[in-house]
This record gives sequence, C-alpha cells and structure tokens, in this order.
Amino acid sequence: MPASSTANVLQRLGVQPMHPGASSGSREWFSGRDAVRLPSLNPSTGDVLGEVLLADVSNYQSLVTKSQATFLKWREVPAPQRGQLVRDLGNALRANIEPLGTLVSLEMGKILPEGIGEVQEMIDICDFAVGLSRQLCGQTMHSERPGHRMYEQWHPLGPIGIISAFNFPVAVWAWNAALAAVCGDTMIWKPSLQTPLVSIAVQHICNRVMSDHGVSGLFNLIIGSNEAVAETMVADPRLPLISFTGSTEVGRHVAATVGQRLGRSLLELGGNNALIVQPDADLDLAMRAITFGAIGTAGQRCTTTRRLLIQRSILDNLCQKLVAAYRQFEPGDPTVRGTLLGPLISPAAVDRFEETVKQAVAEGGKVLVGGQRYPRSGNYVQPTIILMPEQTNIVRRETFAPILYVIAYDDLHQAIAMQNDVAHGLSSALFTTNLLSAESFLAASGSDCGIANVNIGTSGAEIGGAFGGEKDTGGGRESGSDAWKVYMRRQTNTINWSKSLPLAQGIQFG
Repeated sequence: MPASSTANVLQRLGVQPMHPGASSGSREWFSGRDAVRLPSLNPSTGDVLGEVLLADVSNYQSLVTKSQATFLKWREVPAPQRGQLVRDLGNALRANIEPLGTLVSLEMGKILPEGIGEVQEMIDICDFAVGLSRQLCGQTMHSERPGHRMYEQWHPLGPIGIISAFNFPVAVWAWNAALAAVCGDTMIWKPSLQTPLVSIAVQHICNRVMSDHGVSGLFNLIIGSNEAVAETMVADPRLPLISFTGSTEVGRHVAATVGQRLGRSLLELGGNNALIVQPDADLDLAMRAITFGAIGTAGQRCTTTRRLLIQRSILDNLCQKLVAAYRQFEPGDPTVRGTLLGPLISPAAVDRFEETVKQAVAEGGKVLVGGQRYPRSGNYVQPTIILMPEQTNIVRRETFAPILYVIAYDDLHQAIAMQNDVAHGLSSALFTTNLLSAESFLAASGSDCGIANVNIGTSGAEIGGAFGGEKDTGGGRESGSDAWKVYMRRQTNTINWSKSLPLAQGIQFG
C-alpha cells in the first residue's frame, strides 16, 4: 500500500505518526516521562508505519487507579444498560470496519479479507454481549430446610487485565472486553508490542463511545514494555483476573505469578492441531479445509492446521493434490484484494521457519513443496508440506509458520492416538462420511482437544461457542457459551422466610 494511503488510514482512525501509548478511557493520551519510541513495522515491506511513545509503570498505576474508581460506579449500572454501551461500540466498529481491517492487514500482515474478518469478529462478539446483558442467569435450588429458598447470582469481578498477542491484535481483546463490560468489569489492555497502532485505533473508538455515554476509565490501554508493564500487571492484586494470550512458556509464568496471589488467569496458549482424513472423506471438501487451515494467516493462528494425518491408502493421491494446490500460492501485498498469502510477522519468525524446515529434514522429513523464504522484501516464506516418517520431536513442537507435516496412519484408533500425542490440546478435525468414525472421534476416548470438528477444518471458530483448549493450551475458555462466568464472581444466597431456624444436615444445637 502506498505511503499516502497508509497515512490516510491512520488519519481516519485518529492515529498520529508518533502517538502516546496510554489512555485512561478519555480524550487524554499520555506516555512515560522519558518515553522510548517504539516503531511499528509493516511486515510485508519492513517500512515504519508509525511510532508509539511507550508508557511506563507510573502511567500504569494511574490507569489502575482510574479503572478501580470507574468499577465502583460501573458495577452499579444495570446490566442491560451496560449492554447499550457495548451495542454502540459494535456500531462504531461497523462504521470503521474497512480502515480498521486495513490497518490490521498493514501492521500484522494477514490478508485483507482476514483483517476485515477480524473486525467483523469484534462486531459479532459485541452483538453476542448485548444479548448476554439480559441473560446473566443464576440458578435456583431446593432447600432441605422448610421455609427456605436458595439461589445463586453473579456479580462483577473488578478491573481485569488483558494481555493480547500479535496474530489476532484486536479480536481477542474484544472477546474479553465486550463480555467483561456487560458483566460490570473495567479493564486494562496491554497489546502486543508488534501491533501497537491498531490497538491505539481501537482505543480511539472506545474513547468516543465512552464519551457519548458519559463514562471514562472503562476501557483502558497501555503500551509498555513486557519487563515493566506486563510483569506489574500480572503481579498486581488489584486485578482479580488476567486474560493472557501467547506462548505456553510465558503462560506458565503468568499462571504461576497470578496463582501465587490467588488471582484468576484465563490462558489461551499454543496449539499443534491435527486434521485426520479417512478414505471415505469428501476429498474436495478436505482440500479446501486443509489449505486454509495450514496457509491462512501464513500459519500464524493458534488453530492453524500443523499436522495432516492421512490414511495410508489415500496418502499419495491427496499429497499430489495438495502439492499442486500449494504451487498456486504466490505472496503479495496483504492489503490488496486477491492476495492469498501474506508475510510472517518478523525476520525472526522467518529464521525460525528455516530452522524448523532444516530440523524436520534432519529427522527424516521429505519436503514435498516449499521450504524456502521468498527472494523479495518483506518476511515472506513459501507454504511448505513435509512428509514425515513418524511423529518426531519437531512435529510435536509448535512453529508459527505455514509448515504442514504429513504422516500416514493405518486405522482411525491409531490416528486419534497420534493426534492426542502432543503437549497442546486446542483444535482438531476429522474428515469422514462414516457416522461411526465421527462419533468415535467426538467420544470421551476420542479427541482430547477443546475443539473437535467433523468435516470442517481446525481453524475459523465462531464466537457463539466457547473457545479454548486443554493441556499446554492452558484450559481457558473465551468468547461464547458460558465463558462470561470467568469475568464474574458467584454468590450463593439462602433466604429464610419462616419463623424457625433449622440447621442444615438436621443438626440440633442447644
């Protein structure tokens, strides 16, 4: 995208070429006293899109103080009224879907349909949260004591911390923010340092919506170093919940630190997702799912298809089809419609790609297609298929790149065991037209992942279902279903409307 067009996108979204890195939910923006400049780089060219003046710990302390004060007021606002603000936030995102989606593509590198799709995901979760604001339901229970009524209700939790990753720079924030807002919480968002500009653009939208409702300090943004700001957030007892999206290694540290202070952590960590293809599968359907699952976002989704388990009798046929399809992918400017392959996020990610391919070959792998970086500017690599003799060490490791490992299997029981034989447990898929195979895959003895799909791929979850996984994926659940409960505290209530005071369990006292 030309520099003039980039500047126009930033201007439409209120982002300055050198922008302060913190906002307390008002029109005021500020940064640290001796602010460090953080450049935001376009991964498709290496050009500087803009610079952010980093916030510091003193800025963070101001945000927490403001967020705490706002929480005491916001929790008293009826939930349906809180939903009205979130509805207006969704409408404001609708009005900015094109420039905001373009900025996602510019700064993160995902292709434009995915960038706009990410903003649509923000809109969808706002719509979901508006309906939820009238359905924060508890349960009623029958008491064993005459003249007593028991029920449970849910109350706002407090200011929460949201630490998001580069690959979904705004959608995952919205999963948390929209639900937390209708639940009565305030929040502080620390985005990835690799995608600061799009978070600033979102905060400008939030500030306008809050101003329209006479609110400040509900949505707060801080862009600061991981060593100072993120560590302070994670250890801060004033934040009862930390929602963290990132690597398993860092997630372990977050869980330990938050657990030490008896806080809650919502963890969305890595994935090493497998797609199993049975001989009776619709191969055309499977092909489309495999290519998007493995190549979409240049392999930088936690739900990316990383392992393809193919029944031995159809291995050669399906591999030939995939190689032919992969050879049609060419890299391009992700902001141009029609481009299907964007860049990796950084030169370091390209280095990891090359190291991983080399290690896979050393472990007996055969590169069927790809395996190289593209000889052009930007962080572009070839989508790659590697035929592996078995599930080796490198196959068990998640690499954020478009590398697809293919492994043959003999029967479905073996394939499911192979799928489950990795540390992560996020997403999984089976392609079959056999009902018995499908039900075996979805049974308790089948996939051990938080997401298990039949005849759709591993990537592209809808917001209506709870999103998350097991094992080294962290066990967190975000977005739909009853994921809202993590943002609230449960209270059990018993009301005695009789004239006596019977004790539970029939205990007699006195």
